[in-house]
Amino acid sequence: MIDPDGNQIGILSVPDAILKANEFGMDLVEISPTANPPVCKIVDFGKYKYLLSKKSKEAKKKQHVFTLKEIQLRPHTDNHDYDFKIKHAREFLSHHHKVKILVRFRGRELVYKDNGEELIGKAVEDLSDIAIIETPIKFEGKNLIVILSPRPRSGKHAKNEDKQEYEEKIEEDS
Repeated sequence: MIDPDGNQIGILSVPDAILKANEFGMDLVEISPTANPPVCKIVDFGKYKYLLSKKSKEAKKKQHVFTLKEIQLRPHTDNHDYDFKIKHAREFLSHHHKVKILVRFRGRELVYKDNGEELIGKAVEDLSDIAIIETPIKFEGKNLIVILSPRPRSGKHAKNEDKQEYEEKIEEDS
């Protein structure tokens, strides 16, 4: 058993531990139930729950969740449409999203698999400066798929790039 100041009181029976907690005017909370004997601490339970929720919220803030954005192409996609979609893929990657590039074949278009492979290869090559291949190019049914993820940035460079983006955005707005 541990008192509110963090000092060890010793091993007590449950009724004695509850009486001791009542003397302090606080609650008895089981901190480590798997230990032998179980570890309990005298704390204010409301404050204890608040601190636990605060820790979990802080941990969620620090983790980054990737979202998967999808770009769909066809084997006979025109150059302008291709450029437009690659521009969007570039934007998604710059916002730290993963991009799934999908070339969809319909009906007899499966005859033109080589066109689809060239198109997806060109897309990967065009985005190679800001993306890396996460899953290699593969066929799934009548679709040719590749997943790209943003290139990892080092800490110092990332801060400088973010600062430059912010300054450019301010210039555009004014």
